[in-house]
Amino acid sequence: MDMDREDEDALRKVQVRFVTKLKPPFKAPETSIALPSNLTRMGLSAVVNNLLESGNDDWKHEPFDFLIGGEFIRMSLKDFLLAKGISAEKVLEIEYIRAVAPRKEEDPLLHDDWVSAVDGSSRFILTGCYDGLGRIWESAGVCTHVLEGHGDAITSVGIVKTTEDEDTNLVVATGSKDKTVKLWKVYAEPQAENMKIAAFRTLRGHTAAVKSVAAQPTADMLCSGSWDCRINLWKTEPTEGDTVSTKKRKKCSKEEDIQSEGEAVSTLVGHTQCVSSVVWPEHGTIYSGSWDHSIRRWDVETGKDTLNMFCGKVINCIDVGGESSALIAGGGSDPILRIWDPRKPGTLAPSFQFSSHTSWIASCKWHRKSWYHLLSSSYDGKVMLWDLRTAWPLAIIDSHENKVLCADWWNGDSVASGGADSKLRISSEICIV
Repeated sequence: MDMDREDEDALRKVQVRFVTKLKPPFKAPETSIALPSNLTRMGLSAVVNNLLESGNDDWKHEPFDFLIGGEFIRMSLKDFLLAKGISAEKVLEIEYIRAVAPRKEEDPLLHDDWVSAVDGSSRFILTGCYDGLGRIWESAGVCTHVLEGHGDAITSVGIVKTTEDEDTNLVVATGSKDKTVKLWKVYAEPQAENMKIAAFRTLRGHTAAVKSVAAQPTADMLCSGSWDCRINLWKTEPTEGDTVSTKKRKKCSKEEDIQSEGEAVSTLVGHTQCVSSVVWPEHGTIYSGSWDHSIRRWDVETGKDTLNMFCGKVINCIDVGGESSALIAGGGSDPILRIWDPRKPGTLAPSFQFSSHTSWIASCKWHRKSWYHLLSSSYDGKVMLWDLRTAWPLAIIDSHENKVLCADWWNGDSVASGGADSKLRISSEICIV
């Protein structure tokens, strides 16, 4: 839509009103003011900070982002209005939010090998490492528990459930190149740092390395994807027919640990290459991504796939979230993070594509409370934070020195990431919601 000369002249000065959903002290007066049309995000941020600073001697300048009509401004006001065909004759309403950017980098938490998996869905951080050990980290950077028992690298980890039991805080799962999935009970009060614990259950049935694990929301079951092209479903508690072994538990207050070995209760068959990623967002529905270039949605009760999307690329990671927890994010053997909405016709066409990475994407995670935000990690050594309302990354975390193999949200808006530099890094105080 073209604008006439009168509109172009009007763009030299623009009448704007700043609005926000933020609470005081971030709420500026909603009065109309005239601004130069060549202002960009930085200039707009300076204006809002001046408005907020007026009458508040303790105000510390904050970076802000700006939206017009629900879309982020990533150019000058003049260029934005011209691109969108918006007239400058009326007062322009501009919404501002706190900018998404890491404000603090914690000291790296060192591992003995590649950090291949991370879960930040509890108050602890759970990591898996190529040294075959899982680790539980407290917020202060202290490793409280070491999960010892796998015979090869851990490739996937997941929180199964948090408990109110006097003895345990968490039940967690780990998948390994040793072809097994193990379940662990993490004790509430370790007697010392790096306390070693043994698994209470080992799940055997895959014929190749386990690549991914995910727990059912009710925590009754667990699924795992493997290089054997299959998805196995397991009970998380021992059942009749399980074999039982007695092993010494490395905990002072108890002498023995009863460990069970379980078999899969069912198997989902259909993928023709490695099942690289599984997600279990709803009780009866599992999503999977594979190196066979497909993403599938499975009905747990029937074992049939109800959605089979051919994506044209090897899939390394998927996650389900966003609006109504219905959007599928996926990344793989190119630098593009893709978002699909399976509710829309023509599901094969992504609704969004983000292309700022320069190498394969290793992981992606939706924010647990925001419909718009997600993160991705890549072999290019970066973690990027995204918002569906703009094609550019909101923030780039580049503190790793090698491939970033895994990343997750933690403790609200912090990001925990691990990689081939053998470090777990935490970027905190990121303002999302």
